[in-house]
Amino acid sequence: MDMKQIKALLQEFDASTLSKLKITQDAFSIELEKNIGVVAAPIMAAPVAVASAPVAAAAAAESTVSAAPVHTGDMIVSPMVGTFYGSPSPDSAPFVKVGDRVKKGQVIGILEAMKIMNELEAEFDCKIVSILVSDSQAVEYDMPLFAVEKL
Repeated sequence: MDMKQIKALLQEFDASTLSKLKITQDAFSIELEKNIGVVAAPIMAAPVAVASAPVAAAAAAESTVSAAPVHTGDMIVSPMVGTFYGSPSPDSAPFVKVGDRVKKGQVIGILEAMKIMNELEAEFDCKIVSILVSDSQAVEYDMPLFAVEKL
């Protein structure tokens, strides 16, 4: 399954009355479970990933974001559930820092999902105003990662 299919599946699952769903296709497997009213961190294990309900994830993301300064400008959000890394390795310099000017297509972080490292690229030219997540933090789909100003 590609990311568009997974995103569509998550939206359909969230809108459905199902509480559990498990799909296995070749070497890919995904298991979804709704825990309405319970906020739980996603559990990742190869090759099966268990994601909490998008409603609970949104509540967790909202509570995290509300503690940080509110930014009303543009955001770069996570395109998937995974773990955010701000540098290529623990002893390397970060991809970007607050105040950096970033070009469209420039790598600004890494998202690890199911043991696969996915480069996160800027979708437009911008200036980094704030980094909203810490290194090695679990992130949810559509969770704000960077507050930016478009250039």
